[in-house]
Amino acid sequence: MERVLSRNIRPGQAPPTLREYEAGGGYSALRTAVTQRTPEDIVGLVLDSNLRGRGGAGFPTGQKWANLPPAGESTRPRLFIANLDEMEPGTFKDRYLVEGDPHQFIEGMLISMYACQTEMGYIFIRAEYLEPVGRILERALGEATEAGYIGRSILGSSWGCELHVHMSAGRYMCGEAMAILNALEGKRAIPRTKPPYEVTSGAWGLPTVVNNVETLCCVPHIVERGPDWFRSLGRARDAGMKIYGISGRVKRPGSYELPMGTTLRELLEEHAGGMLGGYQFRAALPGGASTMFLDSSEMEVPLEFESLKDIHCYFGTGTAIIVDDRTCLVGTVHNLQQFYARESCGWCTPCRDGLPWIEKLYRDFEEGRAQPGDPELVAELSHHIHGNTFCALALGAVAPIESSLRKFRGDYEEHIRQQRCPWRERH
Repeated sequence: MERVLSRNIRPGQAPPTLREYEAGGGYSALRTAVTQRTPEDIVGLVLDSNLRGRGGAGFPTGQKWANLPPAGESTRPRLFIANLDEMEPGTFKDRYLVEGDPHQFIEGMLISMYACQTEMGYIFIRAEYLEPVGRILERALGEATEAGYIGRSILGSSWGCELHVHMSAGRYMCGEAMAILNALEGKRAIPRTKPPYEVTSGAWGLPTVVNNVETLCCVPHIVERGPDWFRSLGRARDAGMKIYGISGRVKRPGSYELPMGTTLRELLEEHAGGMLGGYQFRAALPGGASTMFLDSSEMEVPLEFESLKDIHCYFGTGTAIIVDDRTCLVGTVHNLQQFYARESCGWCTPCRDGLPWIEKLYRDFEEGRAQPGDPELVAELSHHIHGNTFCALALGAVAPIESSLRKFRGDYEEHIRQQRCPWRERH
């Protein structure tokens, strides 16, 4: 199987230097873009490729770029933000890409900035990634600047740009598409009312594009090999390669580059080596902590946006969290709710007040205080949060709750019947 996004990543070794990256064809796509293609050409290529955002929402990347106001209609500068915040529990794909091949990411961001006709770019990185990812990135940016890939005139063209690394203050909310704008401006990281959308009025009121790191890493390959090739990589309806992650009690947890549409069964059994000895698969969150549980009957569903949407599930970031038969599923959801209740930005009443209430109810389940009717109360609180907040992060917070209640209701009832966690002795 051809490696595309991870072809230069060498586990346990330092990332490629600029010279090594160039020797493998690196920055040739940038050269092609700025010397032989117009920005409109690049937008068209990405539109035709069916590249969808890899940050969780799956919005078509080319469509987002095309939604920018026409460049001739305003003299206002445009901004570009690469989202390297990655605070979704269970998600580590962007770190894998930047730590292993920073120049691929930089080249993808530069081509994307050229396509969107932006001259100022920010790499928004979470504080916990400053060491070692941030240092690796800073060195690569220095190499790229010295080589003339970043600056006032790139490769002799009339287009130039600046790139800056901005360290996040470290809240989950900072990675949300609109809250990241406030965080970049030095304000409280809270969502904004939409419309206007960021492509019209983003950071400091300027047209702004926000893309995920993995999304940007796909762009050089689309420019170099074409949209038809990129679409052909997917196994189902979505295009391209994907950095899938997997964690839990599996033999080989980590990151794997596979075609979009790879099944959970293949990811788990062929690439992660299956479950550890003595453990059986019970459930999985297929795309990070803010997705719905899949059970053993759904392991053949292609892991991609459209196929999971068909079964009312989210693809998210494509990083699977595996739950085994010795782990309390109610306790797993409780752990996630502790995170979400703590990380709520506090802007919306349903999220600010509802998530701590839900977390308390889950604590009651785990500590033997749950009462008949508590599963219904949790479901009701989740229902009031669902769709009633400014941003989609609260929607993701209740996704594992609603799916666990639907598919594993007996686990909740058993906690109530025994007045304790019945899985506590199984570890």
